[in-house]
Amino acid sequence: MSATNTHRPKAAAWLLLVSIGLIALTMRGPFVAVAPLARPLSADLDLSPGALGLLTGIPVLCFALASPLASLSARRFGAEVAATLTLAGVLAGVVVRSLDGTAVVMIGTVLIGVAITIGNIAVPLLIRRDFTPARQGMAMGVYTASLNVGSFITSVASAPLADALGWRFALASSSLFAVVALAFWAAAVGVRRAVVPEPVAPEQSTVHDGGRRRGVTVIVALVVGFGGQAFSYYGVTAWLPSLLTDELGLSSTAAGAGASLFQILAIIGALGTPLLSRRYGTTTAVVTLGVLWLAVPLGLLAAPGLWPLWSSFGGAAQGGGITLIFTAILAIARDQAAAGRMSAIVQGVGYAFGAIAPTLVGSVRAAVGSWTVPLLVVVGSVLCFIVGTLVGLRTAAHHRA
Repeated sequence: MSATNTHRPKAAAWLLLVSIGLIALTMRGPFVAVAPLARPLSADLDLSPGALGLLTGIPVLCFALASPLASLSARRFGAEVAATLTLAGVLAGVVVRSLDGTAVVMIGTVLIGVAITIGNIAVPLLIRRDFTPARQGMAMGVYTASLNVGSFITSVASAPLADALGWRFALASSSLFAVVALAFWAAAVGVRRAVVPEPVAPEQSTVHDGGRRRGVTVIVALVVGFGGQAFSYYGVTAWLPSLLTDELGLSSTAAGAGASLFQILAIIGALGTPLLSRRYGTTTAVVTLGVLWLAVPLGLLAAPGLWPLWSSFGGAAQGGGITLIFTAILAIARDQAAAGRMSAIVQGVGYAFGAIAPTLVGSVRAAVGSWTVPLLVVVGSVLCFIVGTLVGLRTAAHHRA
């Protein structure tokens, strides 16, 4: 509970949920937009392939490195102001990035990365505080689904916008999401609560030493689970189009369709996983998502021609995996401050694995000259997701019992 908000009015649930969805739309699109615009960006700014890769890699590195800062911001300013900082930071970063000069583009990208990192911590805290436990899974599903909708819209629209109006306008266009989200956010929580800090006060803990040890076990297990999830997601996202082109001779357009399918089908996993968990239990949900995830690398090894099916399975798995882990953190943490710290640790370490995934998978592909070993690396990361998430959830359930 906030130190200063014990008697504050609640935002309308539907308006808060819509606002959370709009905030999520701004939190992936800005760095997904770079890939479709790689050619004009490189030509105009004379960017090397390494520098171009930084434009997509910097935000993910920020997710890892800036998570402690994001958690501190949520505690010092409160979740409402942290969400406002996310939207304002994304808006500023997108505008700066669309200006001239390589250094300015990089600065804008760092602003975007730090702002989104704050949102990665703040939005789940809002969901934990303002939705009942029975509805937290649904709210988290809406949040995760909206992340992927934002990615999909941006990846589809960026190239046509660049062709018609130039790459600068195409990059800046994602600022529209932030402007709309800011308006809805102010309406949902009120202008004062959106800009006036309300520090979060930790509750008094009475956890004994055995409980603390189990708590550490839960965090370590969820770090392994989320690290496996993030590595699999960013590794597949980065290299699926290249694999389809190399193995099946698909055109860049057709290979891009496979990548789009992987992104948009996450909506099914994000919204379906809370229902699956509630009806059949979290163990069934983890195993189901693990099987769907494993279908991607194993399916591409055994029957690459069925890539639309494997991309669909993987999309549902990646959307459901992040929803399941974030919902678990909300349920396990004893208070808001603990939820922020746990989320910062899990996301910080997990996204570090995600940040190295494209480079590692690509390096293995270059070293061995085929996609077999890189796909087996993804199999290993999926197994980490399954084992880590299962151990974390079971240890937490035993502790609560």
